[in-house]
Amino acid sequence: MKRCLELANLGKGTAQPNPMVGSVIVHNNKIIGEGFHKNCGEAHAEVNAINSVKNKSLLKESTLYVNLEPCAHQGRTPACSLLIIEKEIPNVTIGCVDTFSEVSGKGIKMLKNAGINVKVGVLETESQWLNRRFFTFHEKKRPYIILKWAETIDGYIDINRENPEQKAEWITNEISRKLVHKWRTEEPAIMIGTNTAKLDNPELNVRAWSGKNPIRITIDRYLELPKELNLFDKSITTIIFTEIEKESENNLEFIKIDFHKEIHNQILFHLHKKEIQSIIIEGGKEFLDSFISKNLWDEARVFVGEKHFYDGVKAPKILGKIAATEYLEETKLFVIVPV
Repeated sequence: MKRCLELANLGKGTAQPNPMVGSVIVHNNKIIGEGFHKNCGEAHAEVNAINSVKNKSLLKESTLYVNLEPCAHQGRTPACSLLIIEKEIPNVTIGCVDTFSEVSGKGIKMLKNAGINVKVGVLETESQWLNRRFFTFHEKKRPYIILKWAETIDGYIDINRENPEQKAEWITNEISRKLVHKWRTEEPAIMIGTNTAKLDNPELNVRAWSGKNPIRITIDRYLELPKELNLFDKSITTIIFTEIEKESENNLEFIKIDFHKEIHNQILFHLHKKEIQSIIIEGGKEFLDSFISKNLWDEARVFVGEKHFYDGVKAPKILGKIAATEYLEETKLFVIVPV
């Protein structure tokens, strides 16, 4: 099952909106086939694993391992449970149940009804964590929300700035910056608030890593942000939430929402509708705090550098438990999840 999880992880950033799934086929304690789901619309992990087996006659004496319950419905591809039954694989070991309503136990039931010996719950916690974006998207009807910021050792996220001429000071190091760009290739969207767009003029693309650029998202209530900003260069799909009716154009999509009502759920509703499974919220401070105060977050990735600002913009305060800690030379990275 550990190998299934390793394989599944290879689909990070490409399998969405489908889950990340890896599959291994074992005959007499020897792996004879393996595969993972790479791209949405392409073959699933179980199909790739079965196809990789050279001597198909061995399938009737083998165990298929998979980190997520095999699908039981015809979607963009045929149901994997039917293929497993067709190939007469006698044993199937599953990491965790798929809570997606189209599956949700139906695949397991189908396999058992066919006389297959099914075992569920091997490395269950790890399997659930791997596909936390997928489960959150379908269970909560919104994207999985990752908050990200860097703070100084004395707890500041930025110096005091009032205009774009005052540049932000780097808090972390080059390793951290490369890691952030890697993250951008793994999530379908990235979002910042109006003030960050205005003050930092970020590109929000992938430069220090190789991979797909995320969809850029910001808020511009009155459409007053300068059109010279990098966000408006039309090089990447960019979504702007506004209260002004404006026609979309060349990679710039304007979505009208009601700013007299709570905007967060309106934004998340539209992103869910677009099948955006997860999103990184990069700031600024006020914008991050707005998600924290509404308990609209699933994971926070907080870098702590060795710098001192002594004064400036205080970093967000978040209550949760530390799920992981990583040392990137002099910079520490804390992954925090809700309790």
